[in-house]
Amino acid sequence: MNLYLECVNDQEAYEIGEVLLGKLKQLLALAGEQEGVDSGELALSFVDDETIHQLNKEYRGMDKPTDVLSFAMTERGDDELEIHYGDMEVETVELEGLEGEELDEGTPVLAEPLGDIIISVPRAIAQAEDYGHSVEREIAFLFVHGFLHLIGYDHETEEDEKNMFAKQEQILSKAGITR
Repeated sequence: MNLYLECVNDQEAYEIGEVLLGKLKQLLALAGEQEGVDSGELALSFVDDETIHQLNKEYRGMDKPTDVLSFAMTERGDDELEIHYGDMEVETVELEGLEGEELDEGTPVLAEPLGDIIISVPRAIAQAEDYGHSVEREIAFLFVHGFLHLIGYDHETEEDEKNMFAKQEQILSKAGITR
């Protein structure tokens, strides 16, 4: 399995340590295995409420902060928002005719970008207090929630919500993360 997680911490409300990052990498592997996603790169950003508020307003038209945003880099459904960063284009290149060929040593193999997950840490802290569990558990929940959005899940209907939340709990349970 070749799933990669790149993290950026742009907030000061909570220390994001190696233990938590290790747990998030484990969750990514478990979620990928459960959902049949065996390769790709995911960018995870920890931000403050002001930053997520601005992003939520700009990309979703909602003038308020939220707990997590997901921006898929590849189109997975008819109603998904396609995000482009400046002039950067993401291009898929087929390696036709290279079956069985080995790349030169040191040649980087880039994973296809799955997308970005942005978590508001102050919002995660407040929700952890409201739900009576740890901040780590809330961040883990939001991370898995964001990942499922990236691969096409949504919770627009009651049935979709039950399905998505059941998948989240299965993944968290496999990692030993409970309420």
